[in-house]
Order: sequence, then C-alpha cells, then structure tokens
Amino acid sequence: MARLDWYIRANLKPRHLQLLVALDDLRHVGRVASSLHVSQPAVSLALGELEKGLGMKLFERTPRGVVPNSYGECLIRHARIVLTTLGDARDELHALQTGASGKIAVGALPAVTPGLIPQALLLFKRSSPNTRVVVHEGPMDTLLPELRRNSLDMVVGRLAHPDLSGDLQEETLDEGEVVLVVAQGHAFAKKKRIRWKDLSAFPWVLPPVGSLQREPLESALQQNGCELPANFIETLSVHVITGYLQSSDAIGSLSRVAASHYIGIGVLAQLPLALPDPRRPIGIMWSRHKPVSPAADTFKACLREVAKGLKH
Repeated sequence: MARLDWYIRANLKPRHLQLLVALDDLRHVGRVASSLHVSQPAVSLALGELEKGLGMKLFERTPRGVVPNSYGECLIRHARIVLTTLGDARDELHALQTGASGKIAVGALPAVTPGLIPQALLLFKRSSPNTRVVVHEGPMDTLLPELRRNSLDMVVGRLAHPDLSGDLQEETLDEGEVVLVVAQGHAFAKKKRIRWKDLSAFPWVLPPVGSLQREPLESALQQNGCELPANFIETLSVHVITGYLQSSDAIGSLSRVAASHYIGIGVLAQLPLALPDPRRPIGIMWSRHKPVSPAADTFKACLREVAKGLKH
C-alpha cells in the first residue's frame, strides 16, 4: 500500500494518464503509438514501467490488442476525470487571460432541442455573455457514455431508466407529457372536439417499436377502440416529424416541450386528445463524480426557469 501511495503521488504523470486513456480508446499498441507520435516499443516500455511502478498488471495482452483488467478500468476511469479537470483548468485560465468566462458542454436529446435548449441559452447568455457553450445533440446511448467520461457537464432530455443512472444525479424539469400534433393547416387544427375514431382516416408518424413513446400511444388507440393505422412512418426525429406533418395531412406525437415551440411559431397545432402519462420525465442528468462548475449551475437555473414557463 505504501509503495502504491508513493508511486501515485510522486511518479504518476499526465503522460501516463494520456497513455492509459489512449490504450482504452484504441485497444492496440500500434494505433496508440501512431496517435501519440511515438514508436510501438516506446508505448510498450512506458506501459511496462507504469505497471511495474504500481505493482499490478493493468492490461491483458491478446493477439488482437490490449484489454484493460479491473485494475486498468479503475485507473482509466480516474485518469479521464483528472485529464478532464486539467483541461477545464486550462480553459478557465485561458478565459481569465482573454476576458472570457469558462466553458460548459451540454448534451441534448432531440426532444428538447427545438424549444427548451435555445430558450435556456438565450437566458444564460444574458448573464454570462462570454461563457463558451458547446451543445451536442444525440440519442441517450451516445450521450450517456460521454457524460460518464466527463466530456459533458450535463445531459438534458428524457431521463434515463433508473437502472442506467446509478452513478448520475438527476433533476426533473417537466413530466414529459406527449401530445398529438398536426400541421397548422390540417382539417383538425382548429377543432375543439375530436373523436379518436376520426383519426383513422389519416396517415401517422409513430414512435418506433420499443421506444418509450410507442406503448402509451398504442394503449390510447386500443382503449378508444382504434386499430394501429395502416399508413404510417416510424421515427423519433423531431425534424423529420415536423417536416413530414407540414407537408402532409398526417398526425404525429411530440413531447409537449418540443411541441410548444412549433405551436408557438405557427407551424403545428395540438389536438384536444389526451395520451397516458409517459414513463420517464424530461430533466437534467450530471455525474456524481465531477464537481459542478458555477457556469453549469447557472445554466441549470436557466433550464429550470424556461421549463417553468413552458408549463403555463
């Protein structure tokens, strides 16, 4: 234990951490050597010295490359955090030099990018005009790994299933109600009363099978004596849904958070039919293991304020 403590405190350097992360990302000594612009023997020597200094093997060597064992996975996880923290320190120091004010990286699911994120950005920039904000849009299975690698400060969207979020903190912004929508010029756009069976004559845009939104919609159709439409497309893309509805007489569903934006600019109209409560609300997720910066805290406050306004 004393030897391990001494080595980590006195001999573990950022270059060792970069090597560990590169080996985990690329899983091949040759590719790591190319990415770090050194020779393969130099990579093998550095890894050997690191394992000797720690007194433990970190990677299993296989014919196809290298694979981290449990010790390696542990050290790699902390290496990513340290390197991210050092990167944040560099950015903050640069911000102080240039008169800027930090940086935040936000992951956003498509359901929240049309309305919630832009409005929160506008609000945030009024108080922090010089803070750099990077927004990455994508699906949950892409954004969650980036959040766990500390490449993102937070992810905004429909919250992950509890089984997937044990190492994350989360905060609900909106219950995530799903609404039925049509183009502003649709025959149903201005109707105050519509029966479910009236929808059967029109094409639909449905959430894909297996998605969180699909089962509640199917349940609503069945409970109201309606069959699944024969003419439909399947997608979760907000851009595809709105574009298709605008160009057709189709009926679709969106989260109320996304729909409110398109309704507000006169593109879509909401139908007066209720859908069952969604399984997971819309909110913010962030890592339990990464300190939240003042800028990230301010952006979360902006998200809360915008979400509160969308409820009225």
